[in-house]
Amino acid sequence: MRVALFVTCVNDSLYPRTGRAVVTLLERLGVEVDFPEAQTCCGQPQFNTGYRHATEPLVLRYAEAFRGYDHIVVPSGSCAAMVRDNYPRMGARARAEGRGGTLAEAAEETVPRTYELTEFLVDVLGVTDVGAYYPHTVTYHPTCHGLRMLGLGDRPRRLLERVKGLELRELEGAEECCGFGGTFAVKNAAVSAAMGADKARHIEESGADAVCTVDNSCLMHIGGTLSRQGSRVEPVHLAEILASTEEAPL
Repeated sequence: MRVALFVTCVNDSLYPRTGRAVVTLLERLGVEVDFPEAQTCCGQPQFNTGYRHATEPLVLRYAEAFRGYDHIVVPSGSCAAMVRDNYPRMGARARAEGRGGTLAEAAEETVPRTYELTEFLVDVLGVTDVGAYYPHTVTYHPTCHGLRMLGLGDRPRRLLERVKGLELRELEGAEECCGFGGTFAVKNAAVSAAMGADKARHIEESGADAVCTVDNSCLMHIGGTLSRQGSRVEPVHLAEILASTEEAPL
């Protein structure tokens, strides 16, 4: 099995330890992981702000960078959803506009091999107990793209429930958006901040030591809000919890 890590821009620039955690976790499970250095942005910021044509070269670059791998693992529901949901739409649109099938073929070739991390663990490797140890109380926020576009369902929770020492706390209003939404947080800052405050309040009320998500972009927004409120709750990506063991704790 040849597996490639698509680390994503946010993780590469701001949360590199999440990428390292994914490699540590997968290698512990016997998976050989490669990191194609030709990878760049998936194009989500451009696409979401209406620059569809500017996004198209990034679709082709993604296809080329990850050519030949059996699976592409993405520690981000948001970026995985961009590939899985929007690449086919872009390819179909380009074909309908009479611009050929190159983009559609690139999407068709890469979409079936692209997995968000929890999908890969549960659906491909068939595991929920990954040998993790994290002796803390944790609450889980299901991010919008993972919840609504990818349909991750209970996969993240199933993985968390099997972590030794971890106590999972329920989060009120868990399925409500945290308010980040990428460029939404920039264009609608006041609304975004209010939504973030609601989410932070529910997290505090859970009594958890840490809040976990599958998207560091959302975790950045949540963590920033908690920090400004003086909260001691730690924002942590799911991959980092799953990579933690008794021998090498997080």
